[in-house]
Amino acid sequence: MSMQDEYPPLTAYSEEQRQAAMVKYKLIAPYFINEKPLTVITEETGIAKRTLQYWIREYKQFGLKGLIRKTRSDAGKIYLEPEIVSSIQQLILKYKRNSLTSIHRMICEQCQKKGWQKPSYYQVYKVSQSLSPSLKKLAHHGQKAYDDQYDLIHRREASYPNEIWQADHTPLDIIVLNEKGKPERPWLTIILDDYSRAIAGYFLTFQNPSAIHTSLVLHQAIWKKGNSDWQICGIPEIFYTDHGSDFTSNHLEQVAVDLKINLVFSAIGVPRGRGKIERFFLTINQLFLQDLPGYLGNQNTTALLTLKELDERLLKFIIYSYHYRVHGTTKKEPIHAWNNGFLPNMPDSLESLDLLLLNVAKPRKVHSDGIHFQGLIYIDTNLAAYVGETVVIRYDPRDIAEIRVFHQDKYLCTAISPEISDYTVGLKDIVSARNKIRKNLKKQLDSGRTVAEEIALLKQMDLENKANKSNSKRSKLKRYFNE
Repeated sequence: MSMQDEYPPLTAYSEEQRQAAMVKYKLIAPYFINEKPLTVITEETGIAKRTLQYWIREYKQFGLKGLIRKTRSDAGKIYLEPEIVSSIQQLILKYKRNSLTSIHRMICEQCQKKGWQKPSYYQVYKVSQSLSPSLKKLAHHGQKAYDDQYDLIHRREASYPNEIWQADHTPLDIIVLNEKGKPERPWLTIILDDYSRAIAGYFLTFQNPSAIHTSLVLHQAIWKKGNSDWQICGIPEIFYTDHGSDFTSNHLEQVAVDLKINLVFSAIGVPRGRGKIERFFLTINQLFLQDLPGYLGNQNTTALLTLKELDERLLKFIIYSYHYRVHGTTKKEPIHAWNNGFLPNMPDSLESLDLLLLNVAKPRKVHSDGIHFQGLIYIDTNLAAYVGETVVIRYDPRDIAEIRVFHQDKYLCTAISPEISDYTVGLKDIVSARNKIRKNLKKQLDSGRTVAEEIALLKQMDLENKANKSNSKRSKLKRYFNE
């Protein structure tokens, strides 16, 4: 058995185990960013240098999984239950002026009342030492003191591609049609490479910004794109973003640490290094949105675009226009500044990135004809052995022509919906198809088509319309590509 086989996927461990591993990582994190040598960390934490070296070696080789405590063979050894450890941590963080002797006395009183085994003074000491200095600083001295000492990220420029990525959200200054045909203002989430100013990923939606969207865009940004002209990919060393909700941010933090990304969430209202992204948003307004119907600065609100049409135009603008414009600060074209001959650091597999899609994961039962989801049926030969079993599916809401299937936290297969496998299908397409079927039912004009058949028909009509537009504007398209 290889060393890698010692560690199952990160999701195979409990939340308590992952959090304990995160505590270890935060202790050695200053070493990785050259902020503190091991001798200083040893002095501050009381943890032996040899132990810290072991943690560093395990993390470098296996990621966050390497810091998860292995099962010991000496069963029966006295240890602290998670409830006691949690209570000790809460007392330490709450009573900043109390000595460890006082904390030990307080936890012993709690344990006596609850019938728990009392910890020794040494065990209380070890729990105290395991708490990161930054966490103690935040709890004991407040947010401002914490920011002054620890929140120093983005006060420097990136020195090479994929060293620092930034993410941010903005409402676009344009009105487009939503899935119900109503005018609405969309949000844009983007990830920008700090060094080259190239765009690694983006996401358009009518929903308010959330860390779920950040997760989806990060998933897209890291993996290789389907369009070979969009080459930006890889694992960044530092990822900086605003507006992360606590639950998703905690999960995203664990996955990012496992991928060896230094993940930083800024406090709302305390932006750092936002000027670069704001400049990109200004470019979007001046060079892209102003010429489109529905732009808020114009009076033209006729023939509004759909969100899908806006998405297609934005993708072309980013890949074929913005990436080839000389940036005013770097004096280079973003695509050439990023693609300078280096090899991006890639994850082991696409399945490992699927962990970032936790909030669009759904439990489903495997039927004899496949997995039923959103009115579609997904099949794969590997599912035959799991009929009647409950599995978890993960999917990208922008394209659910295929879903990834997990069984007991292990990747099983990628299942496809044969009826729509030739198309890129988002949840909005399914909503439109369902609305049309429902409208036909109300008018008693039901054609008997299924959701999949309706989607295929809509897609075919869309392709035919594009072909007709292409033929009618052939001269304009030719001049565009020649330019």
